[in-house]
Amino acid sequence: MEAYAIKNEKLAQDIVQKVGGRENVKYLTHCATRLRFRLKDPNKADMDALKALNVLQVVNASGQLQVVIGPNVGDVYDDVIKVGKFDFDSNNSTDDNSDKNTGIVSKVFDILSGSFTPWIPVFCGSGLIKAFLSIMTMVGWMSAKSGTYAILAAAGNAVFYFLPILLGTTLAKKLNVSPYIAATIGAALLEPNFTALIKGIGSTIDFAGIPVVLMNYSTTVIPILVAIVIYSFLEKFLKKYIPSQLHLLFLPLLSLIIMVPLTVMIFGPFGVYVGKGIATATTWIIAKSPIIAGLLIGGFWIPIVVFGLHWAVIPIILSNIATNGSDPILAIAMGSVWAASGAGLGVLFKTKNAQLKEIAASGLIPGLLSGVTEPIIYGIFFRYKRSFAYAIAMSAISGAIAGSLDVKATQLAGGIFTIPTFKPIWGYALIAAIAFFGTAILHWVFGFGEDEKLVDTTTETKKENNQYTNEIDTVINSPVEGDVVSLKDINDTVFSSEAMGATIAVDPSSTSIRAPFSGKVIKVFPTLHAIGLVSNEGVEVLIHIGLDTVNLQGEGFTAYVKDNQSIVVGQKLISFDIENIRAKGYDPVVLTIITNQADVQQLKKHANLQQHVTTETKLFEISSK
Repeated sequence: MEAYAIKNEKLAQDIVQKVGGRENVKYLTHCATRLRFRLKDPNKADMDALKALNVLQVVNASGQLQVVIGPNVGDVYDDVIKVGKFDFDSNNSTDDNSDKNTGIVSKVFDILSGSFTPWIPVFCGSGLIKAFLSIMTMVGWMSAKSGTYAILAAAGNAVFYFLPILLGTTLAKKLNVSPYIAATIGAALLEPNFTALIKGIGSTIDFAGIPVVLMNYSTTVIPILVAIVIYSFLEKFLKKYIPSQLHLLFLPLLSLIIMVPLTVMIFGPFGVYVGKGIATATTWIIAKSPIIAGLLIGGFWIPIVVFGLHWAVIPIILSNIATNGSDPILAIAMGSVWAASGAGLGVLFKTKNAQLKEIAASGLIPGLLSGVTEPIIYGIFFRYKRSFAYAIAMSAISGAIAGSLDVKATQLAGGIFTIPTFKPIWGYALIAAIAFFGTAILHWVFGFGEDEKLVDTTTETKKENNQYTNEIDTVINSPVEGDVVSLKDINDTVFSSEAMGATIAVDPSSTSIRAPFSGKVIKVFPTLHAIGLVSNEGVEVLIHIGLDTVNLQGEGFTAYVKDNQSIVVGQKLISFDIENIRAKGYDPVVLTIITNQADVQQLKKHANLQQHVTTETKLFEISSK
């Protein structure tokens, strides 16, 4: 696993450098697939250099620099935080002055994104729990009156019920004010003694002689958003006039004693009425022309997601659900999720390129399970316009059908297991099937713009008379003499699964590593157990000597080249002591790995299992893009 960690940390270092360094990063968060940077000076980011890294895509949207990583974004995020020595939990993690040149629209989208992003995975998980309970009670396997149901229902309902608290916390962090005071303001709206005063619609009490209309604030979004925005101005005002020595006591005291009554009297009811107005307007528009509305929402939803504009719609969806118990927008938009997943399935079965198969599979699974489509969008749609067109067409068609059937969502959730949370279930299942299978079939029947003669990168040796459609750019020889061994016998899942790229393993019988091609040294690792190379044609290779040999700290290794040095094929790079490696309990197997396989159009392995190879034996033939 050491190689994976090194690769991740190197990527993190490169990302921090290319965004302008740690001092240029105002804020960083991540969603299911993207690193989301808020930069002090966006002009300092090197977009071309970022796109050249091992990432799916780089997007500037909604005032954010978004680096699309894929499902392993959490690991990369952790490394970026570590490498950059960031601390974004602090209230001082942002720079107020850096927003001066940012447009108001970008600010709004950035705030909404930063407020909702941390909770999206929880929404998905809670939605799955509610879907599970719906299925279990539907088939009679669980009683809605049982203790088991009550406990699981609490797990599924909590994030939605306590939205005023949870959103208050993340919004406050985005606005650089105390998340704890903000959470307390939200909690006051849900305090049991206060909510017990609500006797019905239009119930009132008085505060210091002023009549107050009571509202149910559970599951609401807009009231707390309005309240915390106002609170952000109040806190800055109080900090300006209260001596810093008194902040600990008087800042929370005055904030709560001012904001809670104002929220209950003004901002809360205002937010509720705005939410009801939006819900009514949305329902009216879709009811007036459901087919056209569905066609437009469905057709444009994927581009909306690409630019991050969907964050502005999420509060509307949540408001509709809180007000009416259901929302038509999400039901219509979900057709795009099924279409993107269908594209993943279509590409998976249509392509012969192993790297593209991997991208399709890694996008298909999260799409089906949780409704996350960014891996498909950036890994396939941005590369193949025909695939993008298929998905948009099927999204529009399924959206029109959803509108005509009055399909609605009762929860903010996606994925195959949340189908029971939509109504009517049969209507949603129908549009899901149309979008999913329709898009997959279009890929299968008409193709998606890929060269149909791409060569598979499986380890079986192809016949020598198989010809590529493009000229071979790079031949990679074995860097060491020895016998080819099966990757299944390699006791490291990163290498055996070829997670870092196409790999061939050789059990060495010589003690010299020689250049497999002419090119340049990228990096000689400090412990000398690995070396990174790049060919003159741009193919990047990692030669890794032994498993876990990093622990030897260079003992028994000698390097004959240094970083950035030009090399010629056959040149001696490193020598190593096989017997010392074995004596220390390590496997001396030498691994040759194509680390930038995503930039390779065609790749062919030549080595057979148990074949004896020399440094003149061809391991790979490669055509670059």
